[in-house]
Amino acid sequence: MSDAISLGDAVKKFLASSRIKNQIQSLSIEDHWERIMGKTIANYTDKIEIKNKTLFIYTTVAPLKNELVFQKDLIIQRVNEQIGVDSITEVVVV
Repeated sequence: MSDAISLGDAVKKFLASSRIKNQIQSLSIEDHWERIMGKTIANYTDKIEIKNKTLFIYTTVAPLKNELVFQKDLIIQRVNEQIGVDSITEVVVV
């Protein structure tokens, strides 16, 4: 009997050890950012990226920065629910 694994499991294993994992998760979050945080926040968010389990949210709108800082725990919860794993442990608003 062989130790064959499914293609899906092989891809998951590759992504878990790959450098592109954060980039793929960032794209997934960007695709669903409006649904995660709402249309207004999505409209004023310039960029989102993940580095070392930290979600960086870029915006030039000062009141939004302040609001996002207060919502860090909620953002972590919603983003982790969206991507299906607890890969975000911190949020930095830039």
